Amino acid sequence: MFILIGYATTEGQTAKIARHVARRITEAGHSAELLPLAEAGGLSLAPYDRVILASSIHLGHYHRALSDFAAAQATELPAKPSLLLSVSLAAAGHEAEDWRALDKIATDLAAATGWTPDEVAQVAGAYMPSRYDIFRRFVMRRIVAAQDPGADPDADHEYTDWPDLDRRIDAWLDRPSA
Repeated sequence: MFILIGYATTEGQTAKIARHVARRITEAGHSAELLPLAEAGGLSLAPYDRVILASSIHLGHYHRALSDFAAAQATELPAKPSLLLSVSLAAAGHEAEDWRALDKIATDLAAATGWTPDEVAQVAGAYMPSRYDIFRRFVMRRIVAAQDPGADPDADHEYTDWPDLDRRIDAWLDRPSA
């Protein structure tokens, strides 16, 4: 299989996740192309057997590059098995309200772009105060305090569950194509 992995990232964790997924796919004997969605204008999906799109969520929305790409590819994307990797700090928590909000963000993306992924995987991101401006640091401190009250608000911390992500990717690869 030849799989497109398109990603949109703000602080770099989603790019790190996309690279990890690309390695996992190639280790499973498939081919993968890793592409920042901001550079994907005019791309044809014809060569790809499947598509994985990954984006971080900030302030209740996916990265603009994801929504622009999905809207532009609204006719081609439904023809390919697809997986959305939805990256956020909320996915590190266990609050039902947070998970409902994550589901709504994915539903809103589908309504806005015309693309409904075959599967959405909520993936915990990272808290990286060393990379934030003053405003983002303030907002993100409040979020991480709610998700992980014991966390040091001045220290970078990665919440991504790599073994769980590997299991999700393996299961998705094992699904038959329609």
